[in-house]
Amino acid sequence: MGDASSSSSAPNNTKGPISTLPQLHRYITGHNAEGKAIVHSHNDFEWQAYDDDQLAFSVPYTTSQFPPDLNDDADVTNHLAVVGGGKLGLVHPRGTVFRCVDFAPGYACGMHRTQSLDYGIVLEGQVDMVLDSGEVHPLKRGDVAIQRATQHQWVNKSKTEWARMMFVLQDCKPLVVNDQEMKEDLGENSGLPPSGN
Repeated sequence: MGDASSSSSAPNNTKGPISTLPQLHRYITGHNAEGKAIVHSHNDFEWQAYDDDQLAFSVPYTTSQFPPDLNDDADVTNHLAVVGGGKLGLVHPRGTVFRCVDFAPGYACGMHRTQSLDYGIVLEGQVDMVLDSGEVHPLKRGDVAIQRATQHQWVNKSKTEWARMMFVLQDCKPLVVNDQEMKEDLGENSGLPPSGN
């Protein structure tokens, strides 16, 4: 994934989005006593604002093991404990994080790396994926970035419109390149807790 804010300020919790983009909704399914599919719960996304309200995160779901245990709603219980614990980094060790990120017009997050395999999908706007090699790749709506524990940053090139991406971050085994372990690097003053993986 992910994303790292470049500010040391603590996040501001808010119910609705801070951006001009629409509020999103989460539907978690389950089963009734007859084994028929139902909606277990339905909620608006809840958001955390970072970096003077230039960046916002929402985490609609996490898992804590692979494969997840869905019996007796164990996965739902674990998710609520993870997000309620207040210590979730960008990555959840031995699990996954499903995160939505809104970027203010002209915003560039800090260069960062997570120890994870991430799927990032642009939902709204255009976002440049900048790599530490100097490569810059413009991603438009529907484009997908597969981040494989690389140093990167996200830049919303629009001066007037918010951009939105959706990410699935999956913990991965430590990556070694030329005898160097590529550990998590959130940069300076990210304002985010380390993932601990």
